[in-house]
Amino acid sequence: MESDRYKRGWEKLKEIDGHAGEKVIEALKDIAPDLARYTIEFPFGDVYSRGILSLKEREIATVAALTALGNAQPQLKVHIHGALNVGCTRREIVEILIQMAVYAGFPSALNGIFAAKEVFAERDESGQSN
Repeated sequence: MESDRYKRGWEKLKEIDGHAGEKVIEALKDIAPDLARYTIEFPFGDVYSRGILSLKEREIATVAALTALGNAQPQLKVHIHGALNVGCTRREIVEILIQMAVYAGFPSALNGIFAAKEVFAERDESGQSN
């Protein structure tokens, strides 16, 4: 039986990450179903569902953090999609990544830019305007 936390998290994940987020969860189900559930419940059911920050502000922070980590390209791409889905523009995404050159270094910023370039191309190919 799904908890309210899970249901709230699933809806938030779909709102932010759309199909990309659903694919991540689906990929976990056969090997780590508990991790799939935790991913839905904690980040999306608890944290993303809080007030105070908008979803756009949360995605800006997430894109910045994943860029700074430098080792999370698949997750960065999902969250670049997510940032665009909740109202960030492509120019804002690029600006976030440029800002990361100051705090995370040029290699991390460059990797982030190349991830964004791939996401933008995917969206252009699928007819998504933002």
